[in-house]
Amino acid sequence: MENLLSKVKQNLIIEHNEDDTLLNSFITAAVSYAESYQKKPEGFYAENPMSPTTEQAVIMLSSHFYESRDGSTGGFFADNVEASKQVWNVVNTLLRLNRDVII
Repeated sequence: MENLLSKVKQNLIIEHNEDDTLLNSFITAAVSYAESYQKKPEGFYAENPMSPTTEQAVIMLSSHFYESRDGSTGGFFADNVEASKQVWNVVNTLLRLNRDVII
């Protein structure tokens, strides 16, 4: 999970450690979502490696959770009401690519 934290922080352009606990909770939620969406058992990715596309989906979803903590669309696309929907579309597409793959 430390590797994912580092990648999420890179994606968000965060260099401090003050939000690590918060980010880890978002990563946990994103991994849980990935396992559920891909119909994998809970804790699957604690025991098995993620494919690059699943990892990217987790990074994107964790970043989205962080930037949208108040329920609005945050980040670069804050002025676009469709941005949040697009994030979910991309994440679900990435997860769908490895729904039946066991590494």
